[in-house]
Amino acid sequence: MKQLRVWPGRLAGVAAVLLALGCQMAPVVPAPEVARVAPKGVAPQTIHLDLPDAWGGQVLCVASDCLLGAVEHENNKLSLLRLKGRTATLLDRQSVAYHPDSAAWLSPQLLVAAVENSLSLDIFRVSDGRLARLAQVKVGFEPRDVIPLPAPPGQYRMLATPYGGREVAWVDWSEQQPQAAQVRKTTWCQTPWHPTRVSQLPQSAQGGVAVACLDDKKVVAVSEADLYDAPKVLASFTVIPRQVRPSPSGLWLYVALETGGRNARIQMQTGELQWIAGDPRGSSAVALLADDLVIWGDDQRLTLQRLDETGGVLQTRELRTSGYSTSLQLQDIDGDGHQDILVLNSAGKRADVIYGPLWEQAQPRP
Repeated sequence: MKQLRVWPGRLAGVAAVLLALGCQMAPVVPAPEVARVAPKGVAPQTIHLDLPDAWGGQVLCVASDCLLGAVEHENNKLSLLRLKGRTATLLDRQSVAYHPDSAAWLSPQLLVAAVENSLSLDIFRVSDGRLARLAQVKVGFEPRDVIPLPAPPGQYRMLATPYGGREVAWVDWSEQQPQAAQVRKTTWCQTPWHPTRVSQLPQSAQGGVAVACLDDKKVVAVSEADLYDAPKVLASFTVIPRQVRPSPSGLWLYVALETGGRNARIQMQTGELQWIAGDPRGSSAVALLADDLVIWGDDQRLTLQRLDETGGVLQTRELRTSGYSTSLQLQDIDGDGHQDILVLNSAGKRADVIYGPLWEQAQPRP
């Protein structure tokens, strides 16, 4: 089984705790866990979803409710849930090959999952709350991520990036010919994880796609003017960049760094790199409430930071999560006008939905 990328410092900390426990003169009995229940008539601020080891997924909201498609990495399942108000209902769960890594919506009726062992993108039709397999597109490598890209009406375009390696796949597919997908491969960088669309690139009038290269320790991007062109390096680091995400205006591209006690952001007009003070534990995910209001994900915690124009930290707050939080999505899920956050935990038994306003309910940190 492939292991999660874990910062060695975390392992050392665990070993120290175990050693200390072993030296106790008498066994320590933990206090019973108390379930946190909202008072009667008060909506809960957080709900927990039965999604163990959820490496990836996406929530899609329409007028009446929201649908969440997410993978259970170790259970080899693709799950479909309905989120309505502040409740969640499991609608369907389908088996896929060993180690599904991510899922994304192509439309309100089509859900795609990236599955390692089958070297494929598995496309499902969603109808009456059920998942029906429609097609399996072979990409020739173990896909870690899949994202949809703009395409002509009736067509679908996807980008698949690998769990390991340098090849990425551009997939053109249609419902009319579900078994006749066109796959074109290009070479990017070593281990490009979590690609994201960006509305602008430095010294360019074009947007494109940016990605964090884990093993090459850099961030690269390709322009939408020619997605098949060789990617350009936006920034290089001495530690692993785990994930990149743009700010709402597109002015900044934020970079979650796995170790080193700091993160970064790239000014997407000039290319300037700014450093942001962070936690020594590092960050594994990032999402943006505003251009200068950022959320970092790590082990059992979200760190919220309000920044100044230089990247200096003005205020820091935190929210607790149920596991190793590696996928964050902001969305008004309950329809009250506030941004909520879906937290998928790649290590842990549950996923979380934390309802907004997020900054106001987060706990201040010195």
